[in-house]
Amino acid sequence: MAPSIERARERDTDALLDFLRASELPTAGLVDHLRTTIVAREGTKIVGSAALEVYPDGALLRSVAVASEMQGRGLGSDLTRTAIRMAHDLHAPAIYLLTTTAGRYFPKFGFERIPRAGVPAGVQRSVEFASACPSSATVMRKPLEAA
Repeated sequence: MAPSIERARERDTDALLDFLRASELPTAGLVDHLRTTIVAREGTKIVGSAALEVYPDGALLRSVAVASEMQGRGLGSDLTRTAIRMAHDLHAPAIYLLTTTAGRYFPKFGFERIPRAGVPAGVQRSVEFASACPSSATVMRKPLEAA
């Protein structure tokens, strides 16, 4: 049975933060964006995640992770596509992300590398952008068509 993909619930907070720590991803600021966080569940266990921080000038895709035992099954792609649809539905003009490990993964979804200075001010003020990810992280953008 394939994992279910759904929006995170408040009661998922501790398990989600534990999952992200185990995945070696930053957790700072995520709780403030739980409403736009997606989880993959196998039974009651969180086995994947993707989150959006939505700002007036763009959305930040963060916390995309899949449990090691679930990798290679397309779950990361499903989570990423779901987050992209959510950003489009929320009328974000573009999605941005920071990565130190997945710079080769996201281009298949239409993300392109950009300079850090190319990220709009609202997104740059996010905790993830301002302090959680190192300045050496790769910055990427996916423009979204108007809804």
